[in-house]
Amino acid sequence: MQMKYFLFIFISVFAFLDCNAAEIDSITPRKLKLDNSVGHINEIMNQRIEEGVRKANAQQDYIEDLDDIEDMDEDAFCDEEALYTELRKAIFQSFTASWGLKGHDLDEQLRGLLARQSYSLLLNDSVYRDIDYIEGFSLNLKELSDVVNINGHLVGLDKIGHFFAEGWQYFDLISYDEKTIEEAIEWGRQKETGMFGYTTTGIFSYADLVANLNGWRFWNKVLLKQDDPLKGVIASFFNRPYVTCDIQILDSIRHRKIIRAWEYNTRFDLSEYIDGAWDEANNCNSYADPIIEEKVTSRINSVDPDFVCPLNPDDCLDAQDKYRHYAKYVLHPYCLIAD
Repeated sequence: MQMKYFLFIFISVFAFLDCNAAEIDSITPRKLKLDNSVGHINEIMNQRIEEGVRKANAQQDYIEDLDDIEDMDEDAFCDEEALYTELRKAIFQSFTASWGLKGHDLDEQLRGLLARQSYSLLLNDSVYRDIDYIEGFSLNLKELSDVVNINGHLVGLDKIGHFFAEGWQYFDLISYDEKTIEEAIEWGRQKETGMFGYTTTGIFSYADLVANLNGWRFWNKVLLKQDDPLKGVIASFFNRPYVTCDIQILDSIRHRKIIRAWEYNTRFDLSEYIDGAWDEANNCNSYADPIIEEKVTSRINSVDPDFVCPLNPDDCLDAQDKYRHYAKYVLHPYCLIAD
């Protein structure tokens, strides 16, 4: 019995070190008045995207010193792999594009940068306080993520990490592994039932799945090589990529050859992606077993006896309309049937 206990601890510690799981309490701070953080988040991310584009272009500066520039193909001036790599490094403020817990790192960065607009809550003061180490090992080792007001929605900063990190994984699966959107979402669901959810925290977050899907939409819009399935025909017509490969007039004149570089033309705005389904009080969580659910439900009733999921049914109706075919994959059953 003792050996099994130590084995469990060993496996759990390994899982903790390798997992991106973080949770937030969207019920306890419900009545707080938080300033809208969307402007600050947009400012931070636009600066980082600009940095990524600039560094991607810097990798081709050496071309100006080549004597055989006339032999260079025009496509050599806009390296897509370099662009995506530098964007990820800049967004996550990382030395590498892939290694490490990118989403969790970004979550922690934003907690510091948005400390004046966010709300931090200790696990022991949250609705998850009764989940023990066996039921939610990672939950008890990591602090909860902070919550912020984004356009009136109470959202965990962990969702921004999911948006960019798991959103990239969706993009990678769809663009390079030729998976369907449904298959990418299924990958996300498996993570929620495993290392990002049930296995480590005892909690499955549908709001994480919404953030993941919208993150794919962001990465897809970087160059916009595939239509956004959540936009109609008219909206798709006016949709523009964030980054384009544009002719550099002065360099082209100097070298007497068309030279191109990446340019950041369309500003990032989180408002384009955010909605009430990012809020776990609307798009509620599910739990690994009835015991955990009973513990959390009991605490929710103590904090707010009148709370019913979804808190704002209209937000779920909007989400049903927005996500359409994909709603059944990313919305909690209560949000999916709200009317």
